[in-house]
Amino acid sequence: MEKIRLDPNQIPPMPVALAGTVVAGRVNFMAAGWITRVGYKPPLIGVSINHRQLTGSGILETGAFSLCFPGPALVEKTDYCGLVSGRNADKSAVFDVFYGETPGAPMVRECPLCLELRLYQTVELPSNRFFIGEIVAAWADGEVLTDGKVDVEKYQPLLLTMPDNRYWSLGRVVADAWSVGKKLKKGDDHESTGH
Repeated sequence: MEKIRLDPNQIPPMPVALAGTVVAGRVNFMAAGWITRVGYKPPLIGVSINHRQLTGSGILETGAFSLCFPGPALVEKTDYCGLVSGRNADKSAVFDVFYGETPGAPMVRECPLCLELRLYQTVELPSNRFFIGEIVAAWADGEVLTDGKVDVEKYQPLLLTMPDNRYWSLGRVVADAWSVGKKLKKGDDHESTGH
């Protein structure tokens, strides 16, 4: 199949979260889509936030933040948190806010999964800061668990695609990771599975 060269700003689907922190003593949330896991032990996750965003200054101020993963029922409130600035609106007012063990990391009770994070490292980029957080605790609704683990089929996390700027939810399971490719392995393979 012929490949067609595109504008470089083509990004695979990304999980959507509400990044929460405290800014000047006030709870604030922003919609964030540029999120990725970056370490297993300790458990690290990163989020890229534009320098202009108020949330970034709160993370730097408190050394803590949260990533709360909404399901489709929260798409309107999530999008709202990406449209307005915490400088002009109290976005925490649209949620039931709770705290775990980390001051400065407010979480959204309506989100099926919330991660409580302590700032681990900040990477300065031309237009953004990449905040790497160590996951201190994870909080989930009991009804989205199967055998004590988060079941994505039950909570249907929101995904963001760009440059079409659309929200999606998951489709069907395709295969089991670190398993389906085993039949292609030849000989003694010592390569790490990456987890």
